[in-house]
Amino acid sequence: MKAEFLIAAPMSGSGKTTIARGLMALFSAKGYRVQPFKCGPDYIDTKFHEAVCGRPSINLDTFMATPEHVRQIYAHYGEDADICVVEGMMGLFDGYDRDRGSSAEIAKVLQLPVVLVVNARSAAYSMAPLLQGFMHFSPDVRIAGVIFNQVGSARHYDMLKEVCDDLRLACFGYLPKSKALEQQSRYLGLDFSQQPEHRQLVSLIENNVRWEALLQL
Repeated sequence: MKAEFLIAAPMSGSGKTTIARGLMALFSAKGYRVQPFKCGPDYIDTKFHEAVCGRPSINLDTFMATPEHVRQIYAHYGEDADICVVEGMMGLFDGYDRDRGSSAEIAKVLQLPVVLVVNARSAAYSMAPLLQGFMHFSPDVRIAGVIFNQVGSARHYDMLKEVCDDLRLACFGYLPKSKALEQQSRYLGLDFSQQPEHRQLVSLIENNVRWEALLQL
């Protein structure tokens, strides 16, 4: 069966783009055919996706297209892929009118499980009410699990895993704090595959994220 999931976050700046393209690069390096998608009319992240996947990244936008058309596009481009990875935009429920046009709406339309990327910097058990809110806010959106970003130490990660255990939410791993991976700005035309942090990111994800479990989604 094909693995497919949507990577989202509570808000912009959480690290979903870094983790999405890192996972795409890792899966591609392991020989999987990865079809990337991007929620909304974004034309920058799609170029990052194409650079690491070797195939065009396709926009999915329920503001510009009908739900049926989005389903047709998704099925067409993902037909021969082993893994379909959809990167969300902004916060999971942020749309042009409440949650209309949001990543959550794309997840509903395509019935995709959501992997939530959460910036856990300077927080531990306070993640519990945040995650619980996202888990139960919309019964039509399935939060399959979480990947924590900006984790400060092994002890910090243990505390975050306790949150997931209490909520009965899958924890798919984490990325540690790393200045090398911090991007202060984004540039048009930048080829991510040529960046020196590319190899480091893939290594960090392979070692700290349960990527095999994502293949079961």
